Amino acid sequence: METAVLSGPVAAQFADEGFAVLPDFYAPAEIAALLRAVESAAGSGPNFRRSQEVFAIRELLKEIPALWALLDTAALRQLLAGLFPEGCQLVKAIYFDKPAGSNWLVAWHQDLMINVDQRADLPGFGPWTSKAEGVSVQPPVAVLENVLTLRIHLDDCDATNGALKVVPGSHRHGVVPAAAIAGYTPQATVCAVPAGGAMLMKPLLLHASNRSTSARPRRVMHLEFASVDLPAGLAWRERRKV
Repeated sequence: METAVLSGPVAAQFADEGFAVLPDFYAPAEIAALLRAVESAAGSGPNFRRSQEVFAIRELLKEIPALWALLDTAALRQLLAGLFPEGCQLVKAIYFDKPAGSNWLVAWHQDLMINVDQRADLPGFGPWTSKAEGVSVQPPVAVLENVLTLRIHLDDCDATNGALKVVPGSHRHGVVPAAAIAGYTPQATVCAVPAGGAMLMKPLLLHASNRSTSARPRRVMHLEFASVDLPAGLAWRERRKV
């Protein structure tokens, strides 16, 4: 797992605790280019959600294809080569903006759903959801354990503007029943990330975020990567070979 980007104590932390912060993962000019690309998108439809509280774009690279050329840096490729020596694919991409004055929080949870191309009667897959943007399903734990999330921070993010809180090591406990989550949260820590930094995490890591108490935005690109292919009859809906 050790790479020029993820090495030494950081690699050990990621393996043990299920998350790691990588400062300066993107240069200021690269972040500015990413922001320009998002701000120039005049899209609408089921993948766009706009309100006073949040602006989100799901299936981000489908909606703004030009973003991939900006995201696909040498640092990203070095990181992914170390994490997935056999190669991988991008399987989900979302943009979140928690604007100044936003007052919503995200309760403790794990990221248990993946986006797929269709429903299929397969053992271990379920529950299923169908929304305007497509079909999602909770896969077997082995699939979730293969997925890695990279959150690219476009703004400085700390406890005052909705930084993630995580429970270190909770990814090693599989799917945590809702009734048991409160027993884990006293060990939570806040993950402050500077603009241009990235947070690497396991989807099974318990995480949450508080309401913002400052006027600063929190813009994030959430990318998920995996090396596994889904069983015959099912495919990743946003699959992009890396």
